[in-house]
Amino acid sequence: MLHNESGAVVGLALTVEGAGPGPTWVFDACLDTAGFGDEDAWTHGPTSAVVEDGWLYGRGSADSKAAVAILCHLAVRLAAAAGQLHGRLVVLLDLDEHTGVFGGAKVFFAKERNVAAVMIAYPGVDHLVTGGRGLHRLKLDVFGQSAHSGSSKSSPNAIVKAAEIITELSKVNLPAADRSSNFPLPGKITVTAVTGGEGFSVNPDRCTLNVDVRTTPAFDGGLADAVANEIISHIDARWPDTAATVTEVVSSWQPYALPPESPLPAALLPSARLFGLHPVPKVAGPSNIGNYLAGLGIPATAGFGVDYVGLHATNERIRIESIPAVQATYHATALQLLGVSVAPSPTHGWLCALRLSRSFSETANFSAHRCGSVDGSGCNRLLGSQGE
Repeated sequence: MLHNESGAVVGLALTVEGAGPGPTWVFDACLDTAGFGDEDAWTHGPTSAVVEDGWLYGRGSADSKAAVAILCHLAVRLAAAAGQLHGRLVVLLDLDEHTGVFGGAKVFFAKERNVAAVMIAYPGVDHLVTGGRGLHRLKLDVFGQSAHSGSSKSSPNAIVKAAEIITELSKVNLPAADRSSNFPLPGKITVTAVTGGEGFSVNPDRCTLNVDVRTTPAFDGGLADAVANEIISHIDARWPDTAATVTEVVSSWQPYALPPESPLPAALLPSARLFGLHPVPKVAGPSNIGNYLAGLGIPATAGFGVDYVGLHATNERIRIESIPAVQATYHATALQLLGVSVAPSPTHGWLCALRLSRSFSETANFSAHRCGSVDGSGCNRLLGSQGE
């Protein structure tokens, strides 16, 4: 169990120690979920776990309870074959992820710094997320002068001044994306919150803006600050009867992108093809825990997992039939990282995962599925009467 400074449980770490020496790899999935939203809008309740037309409904089914189940099964199988492994695999199941605080991950990586790389099993079968834009979040306090709105004399209005800043921020021309590089996304500036004023009869003397900046190697936090400060200085000068705008950096994560020679995509992409999956490497627009890890110098992928619909939305659900191939992909990937060769052949035991997928989609009445060897070549399946 992982505990934070107050003693609260913030995660669970399961370690498989190989018999031989080697690096430490971490496979991660979060245990907490986004909020339910309007429960009445769900076709099936967010905690119902209803299966309909091959889809399992429920909040957290995609993000990331399916991944939690996959990685737990993976840990059990690898532990049974630890004598053939070189290095360590840690399955990290963390809490406090959806808050953006990453409490579980921070506790774990504060103690475990000698990590070769991390794979985060966020959902989605079409892509392997190998990078993400960074974030640089600013809070701007913009000032005016308080006065009665009905006064015959006009007073500087903080909201009007803030509107000028918003307008200028929206006009900024950021560096274009370099589609030929391994970071093909541009930066982005978005004003995400405006707070100011009260009632109807008071001229507002303060307005607060939240500004979300998505950064890239060509447009980092330093450049974002420079752009914002230039705009603010120019507008402050046009409003001489007001206090200068105050800028605070709330949080900042660097952008990252794994190099093409990284061992993570080199292991997972061929493994996925063994099971009929063809994910494409992708640098994501939103930031993720991979950005936090990049700040620690730890390479990470942040997304390859089950097929899904409605992440964080109403009717979140996963396609059950996608589970076995994703699990088999992570199993094959783990074996390669832990020094075990995985070579496909027509009779290769890894195909048991796909046979199980077909059996699972036909009936849930199976009793067990066991492989006696580390790579599945000694596959012994015990399925229910309707299974294969």
